Amino acid sequence: MAISVKLQVFEGPLDLLLHLIDKNKIDIYDIPIVEITEQYLDYIKQMQTEDMNIMSEFLVMAATLLDIKCKMLLPAEVNEEGEEEDPRAELVQKLLEYKMYKYMSFELKDRQVDAGRNLYKEQTLPPEVEQYRQPIDYEELVGDMNLSKLHEIFKSVIKKQEDKIDPIRSQYGKIEKDEVNMDAKVLYVEDYIKIHKKFSFRQLLEKQNSKMEVIVTFLVILELMKVGKINIEQEDIFDDIMITSNV
Repeated sequence: MAISVKLQVFEGPLDLLLHLIDKNKIDIYDIPIVEITEQYLDYIKQMQTEDMNIMSEFLVMAATLLDIKCKMLLPAEVNEEGEEEDPRAELVQKLLEYKMYKYMSFELKDRQVDAGRNLYKEQTLPPEVEQYRQPIDYEELVGDMNLSKLHEIFKSVIKKQEDKIDPIRSQYGKIEKDEVNMDAKVLYVEDYIKIHKKFSFRQLLEKQNSKMEVIVTFLVILELMKVGKINIEQEDIFDDIMITSNV
């Protein structure tokens, strides 16, 4: 009859290695790699887990231990400084770092447990203490300040605010958009042409109410001239432009 053995659960391969080192009372800086490798392999042979991610981590470490074991059997490699390199050095460094983080986690867990035992009492003060306000000594607050000094301070503050004002942009007025209906203006000009037949361009522009209307009217005159509905004449350079209907 087979005897079931319950294996201790480890957080990872480094955790298992630290357990074996502590169990055998081994100096972490001088690990007997052959002995530790055999014990490590015996453990993973007894492991029963369906999680391949966990199992693969232990197998990778087993391969690493076997690789170190093989290197220990070969002549030691010499670095650039003429010193022999220890194949176990990288593994030792990882074990030391893991051991440090593991003990730090224990310390943090203990502090969390201790913090859970602390009880705090809410602040309770008598109403007269909560309502107390330290009296203000206005004479001490004002000091040697007088009306003249306050006036100088006020003027300096106003001066700083005035210096922030852009002397050019501050003179700009509010820009508003003039809405002019182009189609309505075309009908207006065409009706004006039918009624007057012949008239000066200045006469037409004087009846407009804004700069935008003047511009739109000018564009309408150019379009009507382009399609041949009107003729434009000017005898001299500064004479009025005369417009004659062709309709």
